Amino acid sequence: MQDRVWSNWRALIGGVAVMALAACSENAGDTATVPTSEASQTASEGDLPAIPVMGPERHILAFGDSLFAGYGLSQEQSYPAKLEAALRAQGINAVMTNAGISGNTSAAGRERLVFTLDAQEEKPDLFILELGGNDLLRGLSPAETRANFEAMLNELKAREIPVLLMGMRAPPNYGGEYQAQFDAMYGELAEEYGTALIPFWLNDIYQDPSLFQNDRIHPTAEGIEALVASTLDQVKEALPEEEKA
Repeated sequence: MQDRVWSNWRALIGGVAVMALAACSENAGDTATVPTSEASQTASEGDLPAIPVMGPERHILAFGDSLFAGYGLSQEQSYPAKLEAALRAQGINAVMTNAGISGNTSAAGRERLVFTLDAQEEKPDLFILELGGNDLLRGLSPAETRANFEAMLNELKAREIPVLLMGMRAPPNYGGEYQAQFDAMYGELAEEYGTALIPFWLNDIYQDPSLFQNDRIHPTAEGIEALVASTLDQVKEALPEEEKA
């Protein structure tokens, strides 16, 4: 069972790692292009339900790598776009900003965080932080990754922006010590900084190769739909209660 569970991750770190790094780095030079809340990726409007949304706009900033950017998919099929549509389908007046950039490591995210936050016309009601996968692909130390997360979380805490951490897992062939340090990092950071946490946000799809593109790293459109379905409730719980007038 253990071998089967981790088969996709072995492939990720093994023969496809070089290909994946090249693919994920295609847009790495795009860090100067930062979406603002006004220009949030709401191309999924055609999928919105007929029922009206209620309440004030809830601004959510999705900050991550190719898993948020929608690598290999149309913008309308990206996780943030589909998440926005799902939230609105449940009557939440969500306005999602997709700040995912393919190839980003935690260090790249740290470098562009302040610029991205300053570019927003509205202070985010929730900041979804999804990074770490490219740190794994590059074999960066958990200590280095953790330091970058701490810098980002300190900045977000100083701005009083609620955070939802999207956790990742290291494959066992990196060694027990590396795996233990990396896997524990997200939970420890969530506890230290008082953030919401999804311990491993790919949990419901990572064992199903049919939900991944040919690189076996990036979800298909169906995989994205499954991820939205499995994480929607946790995103809703992470949204702060609306302030009463």
